[in-house]
Amino acid sequence: MAVTSEATTVWKGTLFEGSGDVALDSSGLASFPVNWKARAEGAEGTTNPEELLAAAHSSCFSMALSLGLAQAGTPAESIQTTAAVTFEAGKGVLGSHLLVSARVPGLSEEQFEALAEDAKKNCPISQALAGIPITIEAELA
Repeated sequence: MAVTSEATTVWKGTLFEGSGDVALDSSGLASFPVNWKARAEGAEGTTNPEELLAAAHSSCFSMALSLGLAQAGTPAESIQTTAAVTFEAGKGVLGSHLLVSARVPGLSEEQFEALAEDAKKNCPISQALAGIPITIEAELA
C-alpha cells in the first residue's frame, strides 16, 4: 500500500521580505515559520527547506539502518543520526552529511560501517537525493 504524505506552505510577500508557514498536513503535528533569512543566513525559531530535508534524511536513514542491522541478526539498542544539509544561495543544496552513532551489541566496527554505508545508499530519501553528494561518519557508541 502506498502512502502519500502532505505538507502545505502558505507564503506571503516577496522572497526576501516575505515569510510563510509550513504545516505538516498528514500528521497534523506541527506548523513552522519559514523565510529567506533562515534559509540564507540561519535564524533561530524559523525553519527552512533544508532543515526539513535534514529531518527527512536523518529519520529515513535511521529506519533503513535499523532494518539492516536487524536483518543481519544484530538489532540496535539505539541509533542517533544527524543529517547536515548544506545550502548556498545561488548554488542550491550542496550536500547532506550523516553523522551516526549507534549501540549495537555483538557487531564489529567494520560490519557496522558496511551496514551504515548500505543504509546511506538505499534509504528512499538518499535515493531521492541522488543528485547531491551524501557523506557519512558512522561509529559504534
